[in-house]
Amino acid sequence: MGDVTPKQDRSRVTRQRLLEAAVACLAERGWAGSTVSVVAERAGVSRGAAQHHFPTREDLFTAAVEFVAEERSQALRGLTGRSRAEVVEALVALYTGPLFRAALHLWVAASDEDQLRPRVTELEARVGRETHRMAVELLGADESRPGVRETVQGLLDMARGLGLATLLTDDSARRARVVAQWARLLDDALG
Repeated sequence: MGDVTPKQDRSRVTRQRLLEAAVACLAERGWAGSTVSVVAERAGVSRGAAQHHFPTREDLFTAAVEFVAEERSQALRGLTGRSRAEVVEALVALYTGPLFRAALHLWVAASDEDQLRPRVTELEARVGRETHRMAVELLGADESRPGVRETVQGLLDMARGLGLATLLTDDSARRARVVAQWARLLDDALG
């Protein structure tokens, strides 16, 4: 019985390393450059060990994006009690950086890969609902009021758009002004 825990720990650590490596590979190399072998090598595990945890490439990368989504949710949970401006800033930050870049590469691949599309579509719908729910909570938004739901969704859509723009250029000064304006708009719209 005593040996079960260390083995489970090793398995969990291996899985975590594979997921982190998959996210990093997707962010840096895109879908075409991210194979199970490349991820396994980066994680420092054998290809066989990778396939033991994730039998297919789709399993590996959808699990990686799910892992990213959970990390994003944990980051959001830590924002309780912050000002609206800080919440808006944090929501925009979710859509910049390697985690968003990895998810974006997976979305693009899913648009071309029939076996990947339904999995990514379902995952993104779930992640989108959770992000929206948490944004409503963190912003103290009352969705029973007309237009509030759409205002929160507009914020998330805007944040995603800023994330896309950041892929091409570092426009942090403009982004800061847009974020500040959205925080002011939210104060007016949400009361």
